[in-house]
Parts: sequence; structure tokens; C-alpha cells
Amino acid sequence: MKPAVLVAAAFAGVVLTAQTAPLVPEQTLDRRAIGERGEGLAFAPDGARLLFTVTEPVKAAARARAIWMLDVATGSLRQLTFSGKNDAAPRWAPDGGSIAFLSDRDGPSQLYRLSMRGGEAEKLSDRRDAIRAFRWSPDGTRIALLMPEPKPEARQQRERDKDDARVEDRDERHARVWMLDPATRALTQVTSVNWRIDQIEWTADGRRLIAVANAKPESDQWNERLYAIDPSDGRFTPIGEPHRPMGGIAISPDGRTIAYVGGHVDGPSPHDLYLQPIDGGAARNLTAVALDRPVGQIHWIDNESLAVSVARGFASEIAVVSRDGRAKAIDRLETNPTVFARSSNGTLAYAGESTARAPELWIRTPDGSARAVTRFNEQWASMPVARPEFVKYPSADGVEIEAALLRPSGASAQPRPFVVLVHGGPTGRWADAFEPWGQLLAARGYTVLYPNVRGSTGYGHRFVEMNRADWGGGDFKDVMAGVDWAIARGIADPSRLGIGGWSYGGYMAAWAVTQTSRFKAAVSGAPVIDMASEFGTENESGYDEWFYGTPYEKLDGFIRSSPITHVKNAKTPTLLLQGADDETDPIGQSQQFYRGLKRYGVETELVIYPREPHGLREEKHLVDRLNRILAWYDRYLNRGRGTEH
Repeated sequence: MKPAVLVAAAFAGVVLTAQTAPLVPEQTLDRRAIGERGEGLAFAPDGARLLFTVTEPVKAAARARAIWMLDVATGSLRQLTFSGKNDAAPRWAPDGGSIAFLSDRDGPSQLYRLSMRGGEAEKLSDRRDAIRAFRWSPDGTRIALLMPEPKPEARQQRERDKDDARVEDRDERHARVWMLDPATRALTQVTSVNWRIDQIEWTADGRRLIAVANAKPESDQWNERLYAIDPSDGRFTPIGEPHRPMGGIAISPDGRTIAYVGGHVDGPSPHDLYLQPIDGGAARNLTAVALDRPVGQIHWIDNESLAVSVARGFASEIAVVSRDGRAKAIDRLETNPTVFARSSNGTLAYAGESTARAPELWIRTPDGSARAVTRFNEQWASMPVARPEFVKYPSADGVEIEAALLRPSGASAQPRPFVVLVHGGPTGRWADAFEPWGQLLAARGYTVLYPNVRGSTGYGHRFVEMNRADWGGGDFKDVMAGVDWAIARGIADPSRLGIGGWSYGGYMAAWAVTQTSRFKAAVSGAPVIDMASEFGTENESGYDEWFYGTPYEKLDGFIRSSPITHVKNAKTPTLLLQGADDETDPIGQSQQFYRGLKRYGVETELVIYPREPHGLREEKHLVDRLNRILAWYDRYLNRGRGTEH
């Protein structure tokens, strides 16, 4: 299991208008996304223009992404790229005369440049390996990029001969730092050590690169460190020992300070904003006390303050944090920002969405309120999407849990079939954004509850720590307290209860059916079933180590909290959904639970989606998954509504 840096979101929606036909699975995929994870929005150096990306609805096996430009003063929009492929991560040249971006239009993702005077994009690199990230030098004469070394010719020949055996770790090709001259397209390798370099940023004087790198990538522990890299010889100089795991980094305008998002103390996910002197010394936590909410994106305003994105309960905000630790949220944003950029004059651009609004690009000037400047998802203004009610209820031990409740439109006051959905993570959260399972269920007469159980982000780090070494304990009681709360208020029919989720949510659905027979249907997607075997087969097991240690030394906790340990108690019909190429929660987890359920005569199905990783990507698979979910709940909770899939 991993923290959902995207984490599962909930409740996109819009005002119910003329359309009365219920939402269908295909419609839930027909949404355009603005920006990318952590980037995709970039102001020109003069702040007059904004680059942003628009991702088209998923079609077949890929999603097309294009780069657009906004004239901030006039609001005029212009599409810059039309490849039909993934054009991503646009960045302005320092003089504002051109942009560079990554695109897979001709194969593995390469670097392209587009002049603002017009014309076609020119390809700056032509390699067999994908470029993973790039940064312009401050003077615009160089572009630093991350890309693996070419495969040795002997290895290429073996692969051509189908002798493609690979030695774990030793044959892993991690990205190196390369330097590209955009004028001549000459490409030079800067670093040679086989470290895992996750991020690079230039210092303001252009003399050094600051990198987040792991010198022991073969280890399953968090080992990221901050380094300065000399572009002339590739030499790494350690800067500091960060609080891991780490999120993004940003360099102050004067080049003296690195800002980064790191673990509150020792994990389990990036949470607090730190300042690290670039010439060494101790890092300082700015937000542990004054803010105590997870920080996402970070942008320096000046040498004394930063703008950061913050998760707060179901909402998101942008706040200004000063060096003395004071934090103040920026008001009048109108909706929840998911990714943002800030110009030198204080104008904010952000992708925003909420229950009442589908994703669009928003602009907020320093002296005004925010306004939407795009209409990429205007069709959602006429779709019948349920609005959530945000509620709070006490758990078994009195801990307050916040949740969102979806009620079917026009439903009577009588108790309804009821499904509780659990988010991924567990250091994730349900947020005020789009989530199709619940909306489709609400459209078909179900009431749906989305609880942010203990362990969720957005409620302070103490709340995150409350399920450490206790999966299936207090968090499960939080789920059941929400069910009892809904029954006591006549919202849920106690004879027609369901549970579901993906990743950690899939774990909780599997755990629930081994602990109680109150649920009459369960859907478990990409779950953790045997925590010890998962630890040895997943990628990046350092996350699970934070919760339980290692199974080599503390096996009892892994066994106690694993659904497979208690599978003989299960009676609830359970649908298992799994990507065949999932490396986060590998396929063996679902296979183990399926075999156990079958052994004890529990009604179950295991659906495996070929080629799919932890999050499904292909259109037919996404639609199939939603149809199977609806059919499963209809079969066991709402008999007579649907037919068996």
C-alpha cells in the first residue's frame, strides 16, 4: 500500500438541471483534466501568459494531453500542440521567447521546443530512453534533464536474441543527469553513478543543480538525501539529511535556501514544509505547529515567504507561509485548487473543482476574486450528479470522524440500500472532487458514505498516526460507527449494507467481510490481503515499514492485521478487481483472498485486467469495472434493479 499522493477524491459534480436520465459509467470518463501532478501550469517570466495542459478523456489505451496558453489580461485561449499524444510538463525559456516540453509523439518521451513566434515544435533530443524531467538553466543556454544511460550493446544484442534475463537491482538503469545545449542540440552526460535521482533544480546563479537522490536504490528503505551537483564534473556534494519521505523541492530566489516537503518526524508520507540551508546545517520545520496540515506544492514568493497548497479535511486551499512559521490561507478562491502556479505580481492560476463545479482553470488577481477562464467541462452543468452533505459523527472511542454523504435524488425518507466506500492510502483522504463509484450508486437509488477514517490526511499529523500498527482496529471501528450513525438516523437499511474501495479501501473491504457478516456485498479492488507477503513483493515497502516494522522482526503484527488470517470467518459475497501488472498491491494478494473465499464457500469473483498497473488506465477496463461494481451491488443489495454481469 502507498500514500495516495493523488489520493482518491470524491464528489465531482454539478447542479442538477434539465437532464433526468441517470449517470452511466461512460459519462464518468468524459471529463478533461487541467494540469498535471505537481505541475502543468507555468507563468511566463513577465506574468502576462500562462501555459497549462489539458488532458482529454481516456480513449482506448491512452489519454491525449495538449498544451494551451492563456493571455491573462484578455482571457484569450490558444491551443499550442496538436499531436494527439502526451505533450506534458511545459516550461518557459528564461527569455519568454519559447517553451520546452516533453512529448511521446514519436516514441519514448523526448524534449521539444516551440517558438512563441509560431511554427512547428522542433525535437531537441532523439534517444531510445524516455526523458523523465528537465529544467532550463537560469540564462537559458542549457537544459538539465534526467534520463537513463543507453543499454550496453551486449545487453541490446541479448534482448534481440530473446536472451533477456535481468539481474534484479544490478541491471536497473536509473536516470542520470544530462546537459543539453538547445542551440546545437548537443547532449552531454553529467553524472555516472547509478543512484536514483528523483528531482533536480538549478540554483539562481546557474553554478549548481540541487538534487533529491537515493544513493542506495536497491534498498527498500527511505534513503533520499539532498545533494548539490556540479554540472562541470557531475560531483555530488551532500547538503543535509532530510526528514523522509520527501516531496518536491524549490530553491529560494537568492539561492540560499531549499524548501521541501518532508515527513512530520519519520513518515509515513510527506506532510510538513521544511527550510534547509543550501550550504548545510539543520533543516527547520515551518508548519508542524502553526499549520499541521499536509503541504503539497511549494512556490517561493520572495526570500521570506512561500505559497503552498494545503489539504484541510475535504477541502483544499492555498496558503502563504513566512519564514517565522506564520501561515495564512488565501481567500476568495471559490473552489478547491488541485494544482497551482503564481506569477511575480501575485496572480494565482489554478485548476479547481468542487461538488458544484467540474474541473476548470481559474485565475485570481491579487486584488480581486477568482474567476473561471475555461469551459472545458461545461457539459457537466447539465448532468445529474448528487451533492454531498458533509457530516461528523463520533467513533467508538469518541474520536470525531468527518464524512460525506450522498443521497439519491428524489428518494423517499425511508432507509435505502447503503454502501460505505473507503479511500486509498491509508494516508489519503476523500476530497471535494470527482469519484464515480458513489455517484453511479446514488443515481441508482443507493445512499453512499465516504468517511475520512483515522489515518486520513487533512486533519493533523496526530490523526494520521492513529492507525499506526492498527490497520483493521480503530479505522474499522470508524467505518462501523458511520454505518451505525446512518442506521440510527433512518438513512441506511440495516439489511442492505455494502462496503467497497480500492487499494487500502480494498483492504478495508476485505477486512470487513472477515470481521462481520453485517455487509451483504463487498467490492475489494487491488487490496492488501497478506501483509507479510506483500511486504516482500511490493515496490517501496518503506511505507508499510513505518506502520508495522518488518515481517522479519515483527511478524505478529502483519499476521494479526491481514484479512487472509481471518478468511475462514467470511460469508459476504465479495467481488475482487485487480490489475495484472500492479506493483503496488501485486496480483497475488487478490489471488490469495479469492482462493480462501472459494475454500469456505463464499460467493466471489476475481476479475483481472491485463496490462493494468495499480490504477486502471484503459477505457474498456474502466467502463467494465464500473459496470461490474454496479451489477454486484444490485445483485445482493438491490435485487430486481439490475441483471447479473
